[in-house]
Amino acid sequence: MESLYLLIPISIVLVFVIGALFWWATRSGQFDDLEGPGHRILMDDERRTGDLLADDDNKQDKNDRA
Repeated sequence: MESLYLLIPISIVLVFVIGALFWWATRSGQFDDLEGPGHRILMDDERRTGDLLADDDNKQDKNDRA
């Protein structure tokens, strides 16, 4: 029973700390764009493939001219 006098205030403080961390995370924009970074990774791969294909085409043009 005596442990409740210690655990109840600790749990109340813990709830306020977690609430403050959640408030800080939402105010700083941590949850604004959840899908964008995942799509950007896919877009970067397509650019690299396109750049590689363009480089291959340029090499073939140079070889055809030579």
